[in-house]
Amino acid sequence: MAKRFLKFPFTIPSWAILSLMMNGVLFIALLVIWQEKSDGGEPSVLPQANAAYADHPTPAAITTAPAGGRQRLTYQQWVTLLGQEIETMAAKNPDHLTILLGDSLSLWFPAELLPGRRVWMNQGISGEKTHTLLNRLHLLDVADVDTIFLMIGINDLIWGQSDQQVLTNYRDIMDYLSTHHPDTQVVVQSILPHGAEAATWESRALLLELPNERIRAMNKSLQKIAEGYDAHYLELYPIFSNGDGNLRPDLTTDGLHLNREGYLVWRAAIALYSQLELP
Repeated sequence: MAKRFLKFPFTIPSWAILSLMMNGVLFIALLVIWQEKSDGGEPSVLPQANAAYADHPTPAAITTAPAGGRQRLTYQQWVTLLGQEIETMAAKNPDHLTILLGDSLSLWFPAELLPGRRVWMNQGISGEKTHTLLNRLHLLDVADVDTIFLMIGINDLIWGQSDQQVLTNYRDIMDYLSTHHPDTQVVVQSILPHGAEAATWESRALLLELPNERIRAMNKSLQKIAEGYDAHYLELYPIFSNGDGNLRPDLTTDGLHLNREGYLVWRAAIALYSQLELP
């Protein structure tokens, strides 16, 4: 008997496929959170003085809201604070110490959404760029780090750094990590798209000068760098973009930063990748 194939009289648009993918990711996120809570697999997170504040052209003055009131920290004071926190954690020497490393996108990751069965530290700084991150990597040397989830580069591109310089800095970051943390699993995460014309971020004009096509090209280079260092690569761009390749408006607060739904998507991707790819 000849096989029969079902033919559709229409083509499914790309936006519909992406919408189905996104709904699936959100559903997985809720399932994973429910399963972890049922299993008692809540994440362990060192309390930090994290608060929402906007990226700046350079990470010079940073506003944070630690317990006891508001204060302003310079970038160097913030680095010092993170250094003290990693030293405190290193003294405890926990198993599966996992670090979020990057800029404000990492910084604002809600602690309660971080996947369980790991001890998490958030080492993100608002406005961080590749060269400033490189200069503070030595802070990690005191700790036995199991895994690093790295996302960095969007601020470089927004504020006019060339692709070549970003990639050079990225290789230097990977050089340092592979030399000083050879047993640490490094997960290079792709740079996320921005909202383009729909963005409302305070420096929207700069976003409009940065085509999302350039970010996609940069991500391809980051994947090659990760492969060259035998590191992991987590491609996030497709699940955060709409049919036009821009950041989905339902996942962002301003076309650059994420809302809670956006972090749920990111969390699901991290949790699923960890289960499938990380020992």
